[in-house]
Amino acid sequence: MAESHLILGVHVPSFAKNSGEIQKVFTEYGCSIRTRLGLHDVAEGVCSPQGLILVEFIGGEAQADEMIGKLKQANPDVEIKKMVFGKP
Repeated sequence: MAESHLILGVHVPSFAKNSGEIQKVFTEYGCSIRTRLGLHDVAEGVCSPQGLILVEFIGGEAQADEMIGKLKQANPDVEIKKMVFGKP
């Protein structure tokens, strides 16, 4: 596959459920994660228990698929979307 941008959208419906295990997976693949951005709803006095994590992955699709499998094992409720953008 030609060089590409690989972005993963990881929706975590409940940070409280196995958040430590999810973090362990991200740490395990840390050398293959170029950018990681966490988004969640916040209002005065309220912090949402769910969120979205965007990951720019540089380890290739096979390794990204491996990480996706481990994230789903860590929290079966997690939803993951993969976006691949080709570079010219």
